[in-house]
Formats: sequence, structure tokens, C-alpha cells
Amino acid sequence: MLVSAAALALPAAANAAITLGTVTPGTNPYSGPTPTYNFETAAPVTGGLVTSGSLDGIRAQPFGSTGNYWTVGPADGPSGVLDLSSIGDIFNVSFLWGSVDSYNTLEFLDGGGNVLASFTGSNIFNPANGSQTDPNLNPLVRFDVTGSDVGALASLRLSSTGNAFEADNFTINAVPEPATWALMMLGFGAVGFGMRRRRQVGVLKFA
Repeated sequence: MLVSAAALALPAAANAAITLGTVTPGTNPYSGPTPTYNFETAAPVTGGLVTSGSLDGIRAQPFGSTGNYWTVGPADGPSGVLDLSSIGDIFNVSFLWGSVDSYNTLEFLDGGGNVLASFTGSNIFNPANGSQTDPNLNPLVRFDVTGSDVGALASLRLSSTGNAFEADNFTINAVPEPATWALMMLGFGAVGFGMRRRRQVGVLKFA
């Protein structure tokens, strides 16, 4: 029974998943967490285009973004990959998703290139009509990672069948959220208590 309770207290150990955590309307200037990659210095990306400014009909600087950002689409390269393999365990990923379009696709990949989870612009906001000024369509999005996917996540792939999928200010968090820590500690405590109790039961005292 104690082992079952511990398993319930450790969902990250049993249920691998990558889920959409929060979608927060964008702000200008950007007011999200300090980014791991903001493209002002070299970032581990292949494909797409790191650029600045906007080009009518091709790409638009994400609302709240300054300096460089990353974009993919027919005009700039239809897909691109952000390599996260050097980070290790990843518990959540957030970034500024610019002018969300229904034809934007975000994929979470493991080290072998297998898709762990996939989201489109319509999962973020509906209708995903690509507005360049609406904060709801230029949000800070956060994705939460649990279970074996914490260690398996190795890269993000952005793709777009139309112009364009723009992104900036990626924050890669290798530390669990406080609620996840609490569940982990509870689970470890339950396992420890169960092991200690079994040891005590196994000791027989004779008069």
C-alpha cells in the first residue's frame, strides 16, 4: 500500500507527458523570465533564420521582442531545430510565440528525432489568425515536461507551411516547479517509511 502511495505521489516517474502549461498575453516590453536563448548571441539552432525587424508578408518581429528573433516559413526555411541536448533534464520550456498562425507547428523531440509531443498555433489561441499586435496572439507560452520525457527531451522543431512562425526569448528550466518538488519529496518519504517499516517487521525479538 505504501509503495502505491509513493507511486501516486510521483507522477513524474510514471506518466511521461509534455503539456501546455500557461498561455500569457504578451507585453511590450517583454516581461517574462530571463531567457536562456534570446538570439543576441549564438544559439544552437539549425534551419530557419535569425534576424531582426519585420518584412511585410514574410515575417514580423514578435510583439515585445527587441533585437534578434528566430523565424521559420517558406521564405526563411520551412523548419528549424533548437538543440537542447546540452541542458540535461528539462522540466519546462517557455518562449515568446509571435503572431500565432494555425499553420505554425511546434514539436518536442527526443535524441533520436522521435516526436514526443506536437502543438499547432490553434492549440495556443483560436482563431490563430496571425495578428501582429494582439497580445493574445503574441503570448508567452509555457510547456511542462514530466516523467521520462524530462530526460528524453533533446530539441524543439519549429515548422510552418506559411509565412511565418516567429519566436524569441526561450527559457529552458532544468529545475522542477515547487509543486513538483513537494510531490517528489512526499514520494521519497513514503518509500523511505515503507522500507524502514519492513526492516522493523523483519526483526523478531525472543524473550
